[in-house]
Amino acid sequence: MAARTVRRATAATVTGALALATAACTNPGADTAGPAGPKDSAVVGIAYEPDTLSPLLGYGKDGNSKIFDGLLAFDADMKLKPALARTLPHISDGGLTYTYTLRDDVTFSDGAPFTAKDVVFTYRSILDPKTNNPSRTELDALKSVESVGDDTVVFRLKYPYAPFAERTVHAIAPEHVAGRQDVNTGAFTTHPIGTGPYVLTGWSKGEKLTFKANPKYWNGAPAVKKFTMAIIKDDDVRATRLRAGDLDGAILPPNLAAGFQNDKAKRTYAARTYDYRTVTLPTHNPVTGDTAVRRALDIAVDRQTMVDKILEGAGKPAYGPVPTDSPWFAKGTERRHDLAGAQKILDEAGWKPGPDGVRAKNGVRASFPLWYLSGDKLRQDHALAYASDARKAGIEIKTQAGTWEVIEPRMKTDAVLAGGGAPGDPDFDQYLLLKSTLAGDGFNNMAWYANDTVDRALEDGRRTNDETRRKAAYDTVQRELVKNPGYTFLTHIDHLYVVDDAWTSDAKGAPLTTQVEPHDHGLAAGPWWNVEAWQPKKNTGDTKK
Repeated sequence: MAARTVRRATAATVTGALALATAACTNPGADTAGPAGPKDSAVVGIAYEPDTLSPLLGYGKDGNSKIFDGLLAFDADMKLKPALARTLPHISDGGLTYTYTLRDDVTFSDGAPFTAKDVVFTYRSILDPKTNNPSRTELDALKSVESVGDDTVVFRLKYPYAPFAERTVHAIAPEHVAGRQDVNTGAFTTHPIGTGPYVLTGWSKGEKLTFKANPKYWNGAPAVKKFTMAIIKDDDVRATRLRAGDLDGAILPPNLAAGFQNDKAKRTYAARTYDYRTVTLPTHNPVTGDTAVRRALDIAVDRQTMVDKILEGAGKPAYGPVPTDSPWFAKGTERRHDLAGAQKILDEAGWKPGPDGVRAKNGVRASFPLWYLSGDKLRQDHALAYASDARKAGIEIKTQAGTWEVIEPRMKTDAVLAGGGAPGDPDFDQYLLLKSTLAGDGFNNMAWYANDTVDRALEDGRRTNDETRRKAAYDTVQRELVKNPGYTFLTHIDHLYVVDDAWTSDAKGAPLTTQVEPHDHGLAAGPWWNVEAWQPKKNTGDTKK
């Protein structure tokens, strides 16, 4: 899917995505082929560095990892295409068996050949309970994986799982390296070896990750020979560094991106996303765990004003994890802004206004903290707007900023302005968010949401290939979220990228593109999702000053 290219900043994003730059400013001209030659380096700024670079621990599970490849990959239109596999899988046995035939011309960056045993090793390691992979439940349907010679892999499932092929974009690790060390703590977690277009050359924690092109890459050596990901956590700092020339591009919220609208040397790309902002309403908090409070907040919030004022129109109201323009969205679950209705719900439930306007019930004051991530302006703005709307209904919300190290231990009882969302299949963006058995499992089910009907529907939705049954299951989930929200979904956010106009997406001069994007804290979103295919515009020289 081609990115929408605009000159004015009209879309929004989220901290946790990347900031792009097409050349380092510290040594202008150092990465050119001559005084007017094309560049061969790119610098990318990210808000959060990954916890690990091991596919066995979750890195590269959605593809585009740069260091690794999966059996399959997503193209610009989010359609599956072969990668390490020669073709799309052969599906048999009523959807229970997936057979992949592998390429025979692939090597890892250390020169060792890629074979079926590496695929088997990767998936078996992920499924091993001793492996600290927070996304293991995404492969719950997988019963076994085995190799047939060096070039064939057979996956057998416990039940038909419609999106299983999408799960095989997962990065593949080398058995001869990762299999000889502790999967959770070994050197491979920070010094990976893969089959991908780039090789990691250094990782300075909190500062940057550096890469060089893999000259033996099976799909052709990248034209971008040096690739750096600088860690820039703060939105304002990214904008400042972009303006100062430290970066040639960045992902920015609309109000900051607007400052570049008259810069004719840059382009703005707006990407559609499944990325939502939501407030967790923990079950274990006496206020947020009350169904009446949850229902009241769900209609007290003015979502459209958030879209108009915070996102400047670059997004849409969110009523659940599924965007309203998705075919999986349950029509009729939209919630209108209704302050009077919210007040009535609270009145009838016994939450009565006190002298200061804040409600109370049985001695419990309708007040709770709401945490948001430090430096994330969009989360801050959403949190403040949400607190303002809640106050009009008689609920006091105290917003507080903190790092994840501060926030995570408090998630069982304190509300959090969180983000999430994944395109591709409704199982991806609902199971980990809502399944009761995953409560307290890291950032899965952060609200400790528990609903038997939702649990059954989530299992029904992932255990059949029948699209009508799947649609009914996910409609049930979304309708249950109206009855007992558990989360207050606020907005779905478009991602905005401001990029120097110095690169094309291929040798034919086509413009850069974006994919439909998830809520991504990784290294692969934005116009650089296929940076290995980028080509410098001819005779652009070094535009850095």
